[in-house]
Parts: sequence; C-alpha cells; structure tokens
Amino acid sequence: MRKDVLGIILVIVIVVAGVVGYYMFFRPKPTKIVWVSTQLNPPEEQAVIKDILEDFKKETGIEVEFVPISYSDLSIRLEAEMEAGNVSIDLIGELHGGLDYFNSKGWLMDLSDMPELTGRTFISTFEDYATIDGKKVYIPWMSATYVMVINKEAFNHLPDGLTKDDIINGTENWTYDNFLEWAKKLKTDTHSPQVGFPAGSKGLFVRFLHGYLYPSYTGAQAKYFNSTDAVTMWNYLDQLWEYVHPSSTTWDAMADPLLKGDVLVAWDHTARIKSAITEKPENFVVVPVPRGPKGRGFILVVAGLAIPKNAPNPDAAWKLIEYLTRPEIQNEILEGVGFFPTVVEASEKLPEGPLKILAEGVATQSATSDAVVAMIPNLGAKGGDFKDIYRTAWDRIVLKDEDPATVTTDLADDLWALFEEVGIEIP
Repeated sequence: MRKDVLGIILVIVIVVAGVVGYYMFFRPKPTKIVWVSTQLNPPEEQAVIKDILEDFKKETGIEVEFVPISYSDLSIRLEAEMEAGNVSIDLIGELHGGLDYFNSKGWLMDLSDMPELTGRTFISTFEDYATIDGKKVYIPWMSATYVMVINKEAFNHLPDGLTKDDIINGTENWTYDNFLEWAKKLKTDTHSPQVGFPAGSKGLFVRFLHGYLYPSYTGAQAKYFNSTDAVTMWNYLDQLWEYVHPSSTTWDAMADPLLKGDVLVAWDHTARIKSAITEKPENFVVVPVPRGPKGRGFILVVAGLAIPKNAPNPDAAWKLIEYLTRPEIQNEILEGVGFFPTVVEASEKLPEGPLKILAEGVATQSATSDAVVAMIPNLGAKGGDFKDIYRTAWDRIVLKDEDPATVTTDLADDLWALFEEVGIEIP
C-alpha cells in the first residue's frame, strides 16, 4: 500500500480516536439532579410528573431522579445528610409546615438572590407564607385543600330546614348538625349509609379530624384536644358514624366509591376526588364543608419547592423550579392530579368543565366568612406521631366506644409533648 494512503488512514484513526476520547473523558456529562418529594407520591400522580420531567429533560438536558418519600423519612434523611456534610438532594418538594421546620433548622438556602422567575405572578397569600423572617425559604408550587363532593342525587333527600343553596354556598345553615340530619335521612330513604370518608390505612381521614372537626368545635387543632368542646365533637362524630358507610375503614380515596355509587356524599383531598369529577362532571358538585360552633374549619395546603444548603446542583434545581412554575405546566399538573396553581396567570385560565367544578368549590370554601383556616403543623419527623394520636383517639372513641373524655385526657400530654419537643407553638 502506498505510504501516502497509509498516512491518510493513520491521520483518520488518530482523529477518530481523539474524538472518541474527548467524548468519553472530557465532554461534560449531562447533569442529573435528585428531587425528593412528599407530594405526588401515588402511582397515578407519579405518572403525570414523569411525563413532565421527560419534557424538561428534552428542553434542558437535565435528568431528574424523582424520589417519593414520606414526611418523616424526608426529615430523617435531610438531617442525616446535613450532619454528615454530604448532601445528595438537589430539590425538595414539601408542604409549608415541613419547609418551615427545615428552615428553622438552618437546612435550606435563601432563594432571594436566585434569578427572577419571569412570566408569572405568584398569588400573594402563598408568597407571604414562603417568606419567613425575611428569607425566601421556598417557591410556591401547588395548592390544595379537602372538600366535600356531593352526588346531585343526594339533594333529593334533604332534611327540613336545609336547602341545596345552603350547601353549595356554604351558608350559616350548612352546619355539622344539619349534616347529621341529612346523613340520617339519606340512610332512611335509601336503606344504606350514604356518607363516605377515606379512613383506610393510607387514607387522609386524620386530616378531617385535626384540621376540620377540631377547629370547627374547639377553635384550634391541638390546643384544646381534651376540652369539653372536644368531647362534644367526639360525641358528634360517634353519632355521625352510624350513617357512614362501613367500607370507609378500607377506603384510601373516595373517587371510586363515588363513581361506583357506593356513597352519595364524600370528603377527601381535591387530588383524590378529581377523577370522579373528570369522568362524570354532570353527576357531582364540590361544596364547602359544614360549620361547627367555632366556625368552618378547613385545611389550606401549600406545597413548595426548596433547595437544601450545599445541594450539589442548585442552578439545575432552579431551572426545574422555573419549569414547574410556568403557567402552562401548572395547569398541566392541575389537569393531571388536581393540585391548584400558585401563579395568577394559570389560575386565570382554568379550563371550563370538570376542573371548573373543583375550582369553584375550593374558591367558595376559601371565601366563607366564618372560615377557620388550619395549616398542617410543621413537626418534621414527629408528623407521623401527630397523626397517630388522632387516629388512636378515633379508633378508641368511635370504633371501640370508649369514653371521649378519658381517651383525650390519656392522649393529650403525648400530643402536646410533640410540639414542645420540636419547639413550636401548639396550634
């Protein structure tokens, strides 16, 4: 073979080897970030966020490992990483209470100096919550609450003195006492209990106890746990439970029981009743919860996005925050899982149809003049213990017929000790 041909081949080999070597050893590898979240953990919700993250990767080249986690496990993991000085988490998705707690421990970055998020205006209430002691602790990501869903057929069985408009508009006449009378009439007329709660092992019924009934009857979530008002509340729930569908103790979410016609009235998180509204919007209406002697207690859920101190890839995490708070992505999350936007531009463009039914019910509940708003307490790793105390009280009083005064007195000191240990005021 001619020497000039051999020379050309040798040059080509050297060039190819150089290019391969560059891509193997010198070319920057695509960034991968770890996003740990207590939200969007059910499989159907993870499927929605997976599609969104795939689109984010196509746009930015940044791969995201989405890690669903419990409230207590997140707190334990973050604390361990902080103490070890080896933080692996780039982004946290968590409720306001948890982020407030993490900030109090000094575990979160101040986001005040990060680049401006243009093209969106965050709802002022959420912005106020996200700024703690002058520090931008998190970026508002999603909002939600828990509401009642009524199959319109139930309006054909109203007791005397209660109207459809009372219920839909959340008037002073829409009380827990009248709700009890309605539950009685529904059972009498249909020969079956027609009220349902997600009281299964993975259901959110505990939120109804501490965030709805307790504020409505005592004016607080935990401060008056064993008061005479609390005893009145537990006696009320004991009466109501006679008209609650017995399968409630096995249900983790209320969409399927509503769609199957197992119950006509249900309470649950907006994200967990969304599919019922979407599949049969003509059948259902979303309404405010009833009021009690102290007002209309309900939980406002605000989820935020925060970056831990010493996160490996804070700039990439900020790009994901920018992406997730775009109005079009906010509405994609609303359509996919039923969490509401935190930016005005998305809220102003809510689509007509099933999602509008959800939005109207949420807005009506939030606007009631007798609202007693509750935020889920920021107890960190103690959050599970907090919930267990309320579930234990419910199990002993309602399911096992123990005396409410005795039970609440037995449990009160343990409940209050959780807040003392964490160092926050009892709500």
